[in-house]
Amino acid sequence: MSLEVLLAAGVASGTVLLLAALGEILTERSGILNLGVEGMLFVGALAGFKVGLETGNPWLGLVAAVLAGTALALLHAFVTVRLGADQTVSGLALTLLGTGVAMVLGEGLAGGGTGALLPTLTIPLLSAIPFLGPVLFTDQSIMVYVGLLLVPLCWWWVERTRPGLHLRAVGENPTAADALGVNVIRTRVIYTALGGALVGLAGATITMAISPGWNANQTTSGQGWIAVGLVIFARWSPWRALLGAWLIATIRRLALDLQGPDEILGIPNVFHLYQPATFFLDMLPYLLVILVVVLGSREAIRRRLGAPAALGVPWHRGERGL
Repeated sequence: MSLEVLLAAGVASGTVLLLAALGEILTERSGILNLGVEGMLFVGALAGFKVGLETGNPWLGLVAAVLAGTALALLHAFVTVRLGADQTVSGLALTLLGTGVAMVLGEGLAGGGTGALLPTLTIPLLSAIPFLGPVLFTDQSIMVYVGLLLVPLCWWWVERTRPGLHLRAVGENPTAADALGVNVIRTRVIYTALGGALVGLAGATITMAISPGWNANQTTSGQGWIAVGLVIFARWSPWRALLGAWLIATIRRLALDLQGPDEILGIPNVFHLYQPATFFLDMLPYLLVILVVVLGSREAIRRRLGAPAALGVPWHRGERGL
């Protein structure tokens, strides 16, 4: 396997992490912590695959995945924003709910084949660029290009627009934002829902592009949790999330490839003779998640990393509802 092939595979599978991380970044920027990403990813993957399979239309599958992710996110918003419940507990409950619902509704779909597939594209001219062309612009899923477009769009929206300023104000100091006329509750609900929509989109990317088909035990493979850790690793920046998603996905793909071929990147592969080494590489993304979550749980470090000051803190004033 060449370096170009390895990186192209990392870019493709990293799109799932990227979309989920972008959704969580928008949600957390509003001050809402959503640990239900894994559950929303699961439900989005199921909705996209099932609707695509039954209709034969991948675009309807994407719409279904977005709606499914949004619905679960709105449930989280109602519990945390409206009722003021603990955001960590609500997020964990959402993961259990989403996983359970997907397991039940996905019963019997494992033999459904690949279902409706999202198209792959090769970008003229850009695909001819040495090295970058084969990695980024040759025979990649359309979702890869969607992810690439969303990164600068999210950055511009958050950092350069008035609604983005309101979003950051709500995440930093909701009381001050409310005093300036920003509807805190509406802002948090909207961005929690938008985050859920992106996570649902990431779920559909798994079952309709990256690993077509439905396997309840391996569909998400913990990628929702990796996305949550990636947000901290990226310091709530879409650009860092892009690089982090590609890096983590490439490591995961490398760990998989080391279990098979006799040669990797032109070097004799001895790792497949010693399985614990490949298992260790397979654990690296999850070890990274554990590390960044532990570090991110400390208030001083969170502030140094640039976490929104009001992240995870309920806002109690209820007069300014939707």
